Amino acid sequence: MSSARQLFAEALRQHSYSLTKPRLAVFNALLGEEPVSMHELVEKVPNVDRASVYRTVSLLEELGVILRINIGWKYKLELSEMFSAHHHHISCTAYGKIVALNEHALERVVDRLSALHDFIPVTHQIEIQGLCSNCQKVSQLGQG
Repeated sequence: MSSARQLFAEALRQHSYSLTKPRLAVFNALLGEEPVSMHELVEKVPNVDRASVYRTVSLLEELGVILRINIGWKYKLELSEMFSAHHHHISCTAYGKIVALNEHALERVVDRLSALHDFIPVTHQIEIQGLCSNCQKVSQLGQG
């Protein structure tokens, strides 16, 4: 079993949950992937019924294994920082494309602002929303 899967199994055990096939299938579908919508996740685990995927996601969010990235009234899911490096996101509000940002300069700004205000941050998440280059072109065509 990979170290990520071992960490996942341990996170479940610490909360008195077992590693079931649906939980492992959802975890594997998200491991090393870009954020996905619930619809995309359900399609990635065809051997798990829809209700089980929703229940599993709810549990894994509660345990801090999965994070929900809000994009307007929609959202996408990804594994938490237990399984990937800390990062932020740029998201396209037109069709939901998400790009992970691993910018050290951004972290320095967060540290500097926290120190300036005599604040010790416990966690933070920064998301920039806008239009990707493809959607900008489509938007410009519609205005012409």
